[in-house]
Amino acid sequence: MKYAVLYIVAIVAANYGFSFIEPWHVWGVVLPPMTFLVGAVFVLRDYAQRTLGHWVVLPMVTGVALSYAMADPFVAIASGAAFAVSEAVDWVIFTTTKRPLRDRVLVSSAFSTPADSVVFLVLAGFFSWASLAVMVGSKMVAAVIVWAVVRK
Repeated sequence: MKYAVLYIVAIVAANYGFSFIEPWHVWGVVLPPMTFLVGAVFVLRDYAQRTLGHWVVLPMVTGVALSYAMADPFVAIASGAAFAVSEAVDWVIFTTTKRPLRDRVLVSSAFSTPADSVVFLVLAGFFSWASLAVMVGSKMVAAVIVWAVVRK
């Protein structure tokens, strides 16, 4: 259950941060700093699924509902839509891939983080190819770290 709780907390923290921490503007790229936390959200979801199985949807819905109550509703809706799409992608790949845990975390994140980034950036009105590349790359950092640590 600890991963489910951490998963909920990470969702709420990310959405709260997206609502109240100004995005960085670096060389024409819009990068919300909470993007780095979202990479950890995907990994936490994978670990929560190991404990909860298909019931992992309940912590996701809880996190999005709490985000809607605590964060900017516009951000919570964009994030909720992005989470719904990307978490579905992550769940399918994590569930159907018959590889070791470390590989499933990496592969499922490789497919779900671009989906999450596209949906969020489009709905939030921040889409650019550069922002997409930076967001996907920063989100993948958490998955690569877990892959490397679990590998050892």
